[in-house]
Amino acid sequence: MSTAVSTSRTQRDPALTGQTVVLLGGSAGIGLETARLARAEGADVILVGRNAERLERAARAVDAQSTAAFDATDVDALERFFEGQPKPVDHVLVTAGGPHYQPLAEMDFAEARRTVEEHLWLPLQLARIALEAVRPGGSLLFMGGTGGRRPAVGLTVGGTLTTGSPALVANLALEIAPIRVNLIAAGFVDTPLSASILGDQLEARRTELRETLPIGRVVGPEDVAALAVHLMTNTALTGATYDIDGGQQLLS
Repeated sequence: MSTAVSTSRTQRDPALTGQTVVLLGGSAGIGLETARLARAEGADVILVGRNAERLERAARAVDAQSTAAFDATDVDALERFFEGQPKPVDHVLVTAGGPHYQPLAEMDFAEARRTVEEHLWLPLQLARIALEAVRPGGSLLFMGGTGGRRPAVGLTVGGTLTTGSPALVANLALEIAPIRVNLIAAGFVDTPLSASILGDQLEARRTELRETLPIGRVVGPEDVAALAVHLMTNTALTGATYDIDGGQQLLS
């Protein structure tokens, strides 16, 4: 006598089906990779950036619902964009802007001021807009870093923003609840932005990290995207900072 054994594989539904994710800085790197993963989880994605041509290429790559080309630090343009959405969006990830490394004696104050706008004023303005533009229970996600936590020459602006961003996010999580607000603090991530900063030193940096990081490899934008989508879907998480650096902070 034979007994038939049937097996079935448990399949889960996509985690973001029917939801809309806005990526401010979504044409490359972490923003684009998060858009790709959000689409795989069933979301409609909207890409925002300053370069219209690059946005259109990115939109085709991830089958984005739409794009919008403007400077996210322009509060009037930001307000018009969200007012133009037919309904509240579900999640917003901000990857616009980058780190600031300049010794005080060489500091370009216009550039430094822009960095402050990207990492302080933009989150504040977006949070106020989100009260009407993001559905209750949705989320705002901001990008920060871990490298500025240790004082060093050239990190006066970047270090101040790095250490202040967790407090900003924690307070915003109370101010605009039940919308959730979280911060992703990344170490080195192998993105086009990192390549533009390091230039011909990029490959040496990759090699160093592969040899020294506890994970034995370099952190990529897909790693950060996976964390971002998790923070969108896990509704118990708000007001916190989540480090993703492959163990870089554990090294002396």
